[in-house]
Amino acid sequence: MRLDKFLADSGYGSRKEVKKLLKSGLVSVDDGVVKEAKSQIDVEKQKVTVSGDVIEYQAEVYLMLNKPQGVISATEDTMHKTVIDLLHSDWERFKLFPVGRLDKDTEGLLLLTTDGAFSHQLMSPRRHVSKVYEADVDGEVTKEDVDAFSVGVRLDDGYMTKPAELVIKEAGTTSKIELTITEGKFHQVKRMFKARGKTVLTLKRRAIGKLELDPSLAPGSYRQLTEEEYKLFQ
Repeated sequence: MRLDKFLADSGYGSRKEVKKLLKSGLVSVDDGVVKEAKSQIDVEKQKVTVSGDVIEYQAEVYLMLNKPQGVISATEDTMHKTVIDLLHSDWERFKLFPVGRLDKDTEGLLLLTTDGAFSHQLMSPRRHVSKVYEADVDGEVTKEDVDAFSVGVRLDDGYMTKPAELVIKEAGTTSKIELTITEGKFHQVKRMFKARGKTVLTLKRRAIGKLELDPSLAPGSYRQLTEEEYKLFQ
């Protein structure tokens, strides 16, 4: 592989920016400084360092984040803390972005990636990728609500949602539920319950497709997807 591609794929900027980095003399291959962008390297056998730091080749990055409340699903914002602000500075060079979004006051599973095709695949309405949410709802959720959700609910703007699977975990003045939907309209879960005269108090996304949120990840924590987890989306 060309050295400039290796560095660009590893998050060190565009090809143009990588060429400037190489000219600075900060890049070494097997302990020898290399300044030529077109130099070929064996990513399996040779060691590449930038300013003394060994670079492990990674063409794309996929992170699982347990998004906490109060953080927005964006790459930058002048008013609020973003999911990118939660990451260690080591990840800055990768230009990660969130796959879809979770509302500011919603927590749970959010994927971050550098892979635009992967993001498009998951977000495409044609794919009907399921999302599983857990919520506390003000008011008693009933079988009538379950039946209504199973055929779709008309939202405040007139949109009729696709059928959704609503499971009542606990019913009472405050109900605990699990909801599986296959689309992602703005504030959809909250608006679906609003259409039934109820208010969502807390909301957490537990799964996307077959991928479950790692229960060991505390809010604000993250890790890379394993190869097996990535393959769940193939």
